[in-house]
Amino acid sequence: MASSAAYFAFSVLVTLHLCCCHGQAADAAGSNSSDVTAIYSLGDSITDTGNLIKEAPPGMFETIKHLPYGITFGYPTGRCSDGLLMIDFLAQDLGLPFLNPYLGKNKSFDHGVNFAVAGATAMDLTDQFSGRFFAPFSSNSLNVQLRWFKDYMKSTFSTDEGNSPDQFHIRKRLQSSLVLIGEIGGNDYNYALFGKSVSEVEKLIPGVVRTIIDAAKEVLEMGANRVIIPGNFPIGCMPTYLTSKRSSEPSDYDATGCLRELNRFAAKHNARLRRAIADELRPSYPAAAVAYADYFNSFLALLDAAGELGFDAGSARRACCGAGGGEYNYDPRRMCGAEGAAACAEPEKYVSWDGVHMTQAAYRAMSRLVYHGMYLEPQILSLADAP
Repeated sequence: MASSAAYFAFSVLVTLHLCCCHGQAADAAGSNSSDVTAIYSLGDSITDTGNLIKEAPPGMFETIKHLPYGITFGYPTGRCSDGLLMIDFLAQDLGLPFLNPYLGKNKSFDHGVNFAVAGATAMDLTDQFSGRFFAPFSSNSLNVQLRWFKDYMKSTFSTDEGNSPDQFHIRKRLQSSLVLIGEIGGNDYNYALFGKSVSEVEKLIPGVVRTIIDAAKEVLEMGANRVIIPGNFPIGCMPTYLTSKRSSEPSDYDATGCLRELNRFAAKHNARLRRAIADELRPSYPAAAVAYADYFNSFLALLDAAGELGFDAGSARRACCGAGGGEYNYDPRRMCGAEGAAACAEPEKYVSWDGVHMTQAAYRAMSRLVYHGMYLEPQILSLADAP
């Protein structure tokens, strides 16, 4: 746990970064965030605001359709949390309404669309799994979401005849928009780690990263000039893996109580993704602002300063909603919303909501660290200091 003095120094660094980098960010994008009139988001459950529950067959994924999911928000919304997500806080900070899910009926998309689907993978099932790994429940890969995005833009900005896309207006719309591609890819690894070794799953990293970069290229070709691509979280700190990969060997854990091997694996994915953004995307699209969102180190910073940020430091790696008690309160047979599971009385004191996803309070802290601070590389948003 960081000392108060260390946290003060960390806060100063964040403040200094905000002061010195906002002008650079505006220059990189050719404008500032006040010009962002829409957000288009692709990803998985970290960002999904309701697409999964719209397409899930009756009887499936019932838990996220009901309380305690959404309990802090007041009612369930299809978000995999007790309340809001990072994408919601980002929209608020940009002065925009919450993003409606693409599969929602009679929803307004005037200020953007959320194409993210909980459970989605980066790679298509035929490309990745082909019988080698446990098959996922969602077929809405990044390529599927990208197709939705293109179809939406074409149908919304078509010519007067209505039968061909108006490329000029698509580009114009995207130049005043922010596009998020991810977080995506985490589920490719989550499914593969079901019964497979980390060394086997590492073989997927090149294909996952290539899929993300190719999707970003397509979005940039369409005219996007602000794109954010987040990396993966330190999955060795999540209650689900701390439970399923529990080790009796103390050397398998780092100083924060996280599993070293899984965090090294996530770091390898992030290093390859960050390198591809720097070596491929930025040189090929110099007029666009392409940023890497460092979810890995921002999450570790959150854990390190959990007490100072208002969380219960002793519960930083414990699920608020779950069963089984113990150190992590996570049981895959009785996950949040299932019979025998219960939610904690104060979700705002917890980092993890259900052992897999974070609480609204943690997502708010992450949004502040990433979008207002030093974990967006480069800092392409000129956001005012968040309340």
